[in-house]
Order: sequence, then C-alpha cells, then structure tokens
Amino acid sequence: MEKLFAVCAPGLEPFTAWELNRSGLSGSHSSFQSKNFLTEKGSHYGRQVPRKPCLLGGAKGHNQNENFLSGKPPPCLPRPNGVGGELQSGGIEFQGSLHDVYRANLYLRTASRVLVRLGEFYASAFPELRRKASRLLWENYLTRERPIALRVTCKKSRLYHEAAVAERVAGAIGDRLGKPPPAQKYRGDSGTDPLQLIVVRLVDNLCTISMDSSGALLHRRGYRLATAKAPLRETLASAMVMASGWDTLSPFLDPFCGSGTIPIEAALLARRAPAGYSRRFAFMDWPNFDSKFWDELLAHAGKAIASDIPKIIASDRDAGAIQAAQANAERAGVADCIEFSRKAISAIDPPPSPGWVVTNPPYGVRLKKTNDLRDLYAQLGKVLRTRCLGWHVTVLCDRIQLIRSTGLEFDKGISMKNGGLKVRLLRCLVKS
Repeated sequence: MEKLFAVCAPGLEPFTAWELNRSGLSGSHSSFQSKNFLTEKGSHYGRQVPRKPCLLGGAKGHNQNENFLSGKPPPCLPRPNGVGGELQSGGIEFQGSLHDVYRANLYLRTASRVLVRLGEFYASAFPELRRKASRLLWENYLTRERPIALRVTCKKSRLYHEAAVAERVAGAIGDRLGKPPPAQKYRGDSGTDPLQLIVVRLVDNLCTISMDSSGALLHRRGYRLATAKAPLRETLASAMVMASGWDTLSPFLDPFCGSGTIPIEAALLARRAPAGYSRRFAFMDWPNFDSKFWDELLAHAGKAIASDIPKIIASDRDAGAIQAAQANAERAGVADCIEFSRKAISAIDPPPSPGWVVTNPPYGVRLKKTNDLRDLYAQLGKVLRTRCLGWHVTVLCDRIQLIRSTGLEFDKGISMKNGGLKVRLLRCLVKS
C-alpha cells in the first residue's frame, strides 16, 4: 500500500474526504464534527450527519469501481474538526495501491491533484538530503529521458534555500537512475506541460518527497475551452452541487450559468460520468503503468454512464456566455442534458415541481457598482419567492450584505476561495 495525498483547494477538504469515503479506498479514521454547516441553526434542512467518524476505507473485498459510481451526493457534508489526522489543510491523506491512484484521478471531482508519497525523512545537511533521497524508488516513476520539474518549499528548516534543495534532489535521482533526467524549475500549471512534477516539502527539517500522478490540475476536465467572465473552477462547481444535496432526480436550475460549469458538472454527476474520463494523466508515462487495468477501468466506467437524467436548466443574460456554455457542454458530452437560454433573472420560468437552484451570481470585482449588485440580489430573492417556492437554493457569494438583500433565510455557510477571493457557500429553502 502506498501513502497517497489528495490535494484540494482550501475549503474543499470535507468534500474530497466524502468522495474518498465513498470510494472504498483504505485509510484511517478522520475526525469530523457531526454537526454541519448545512444543519446549523438557521438552516431548514432536517437531515443530520450521523454521529460517528468519517472513514476513508471500505469493507474488505468491496468492489471499488462500483463504490465510486454508485450513490448520490450527501444531503450534508461533514466539516473538519480542526486540522490533523488524515484530514489536513489543503487535502486528505489516505492509503491505496497504484490502481487506487488511477481510480482517484479518474473519479475525484473536487481534488486538484493526487500525490504519491515516495518517502519521508529528516535532513539537516545537504549531503544527508542527497544520500537519503537517493534511496527512494525513483525507477518506479521516472526514466532517464523523462523531463522533471521540482516544486520545493522550505519552512523552519536548516535547509532553507529552495533552489539548492532542488539541485540535491535532482542529483539524488541521477544517483539512483545512473543519469539525472532533464530538470526544470516548476512554473505553475499550464495544462499542457509534459514535465513530471516532484513535490519536495521541508518543514522542521522533515523532508517529504511526493510524485504527482495527475499532471495538469484535475479541474481541467478537457471540456472548458470557452470561458465567460469570472469562470468558476470545475472542482468548486462540483462541490456546490454536492453541498446542495441535489437528489439527481428533481429539476436543476442555474440562472447565472456563465460558461456553464455548474450545470455541466451537475449533468456529469447525474450521469455518473467520471470527472477525468476524457483526459490524460501523468501516471500514464510511469514505467510501471498498467495499461490493461486502465483500459478495463475506463470500459467499466463507460458502461455505467447513465443517459436518462432530470431536466437541467441554465440561463444567462449574456449571449456570449450562453454560446460558450453550449460549446463546453458539447465537448463534455452533456449538451442534450441541459436546456440553455439567454434570459435575465426576471425572465426565468422554472418547472412547477420543486427542485434545486445552484448558482454563482455576480459579486466582488464582477460588478463595480454596489447598488447594482444589491438590486440584482433583491431581484433574485423576489423571483425565487414568487416562482420557486419549496426549492432548495445554493449560492456562492463574497458578502453577507448581498445575501441579505435577497430576503431569504440562508444558513451560515462555509468559507472557501474562488479565484483567490474569499467567498461563502450558503444554502436555504425558499419559503413564502
């Protein structure tokens, strides 16, 4: 079994933990509060998280593929009780085989990367660092020809010069392989970079070295080539759909759809289509890549994709945004599942049966005039009260004052980031 780490954006840790819990990947207890932001005072949802720890492991012999594909998003998600154990700030540590690495990359909707921990050791001098790093099993993941990039961070350690640390680790790889692979400095995620990323972290002289198995960040599903203003990352959009508690049976509406990320992610979730079904991953270039197992995994996932899903409605007043959304939906293979239209919020016409509204309305730098924003949110609240009685609503917003302008009773929500901006994810039930 390998030590693995699912990296995620701040605030998304509970969602990634829930996905891993459902996956059946082996791991230890994680500490969660049974009380959730969706069931705190001020919320109108009666279902509670059971008062027991969230497990990152499934029953022995459980079919993990089925576990990934079955089930619906939870009505509410656990919140971390501090940082520690398996649930950490910025991700979830778990255990699994290399086949589990394939599964995690293919199915996780809210994670950014999946790292394989190569090793962990103390080092307070450069010779010690190189000697210990050369003992790691680099040959399982690298060849002499594969170019690499090293991302190094040093905190509270005697070895604090990041470039020097990267140089010693690259030398250690050469010691192990007989020849150092071409090395470059990591310059961020471009989506097309063929380099194998190696993550080196030194904290209090403890060196942790990890191999990135994902390549391009996992929010790059491969469908969002066209964008509108202030695009929402796919991982955050998926978390919004999960947090909403959508039953994947009732109508789904996004009246500020932009380039269509939320309705597309909702459609993919309802169809049980894996998030990484149409993209490449870094592990495909590893010497020990099991292509036969990967092909079988893809074939199994393809057979499980459903075609009959509930009505998903998406609208936006921007014609360019609608064109981008339709093009993205086509690439995602869900264009026939979503009804796109150019409409202002005042013109939406939801189905009569109650459903879910999940949306990312304008806020922050997206509109400069505060009065315009308040009027927009007041209009949103008025429309929801008159046309969406009994509907569940989930929104993302950066200011509680704007939420109050709706006149709806939202819960306290949870904090996260969208494009570097601090926002809150909030829910409510529309009542008369």
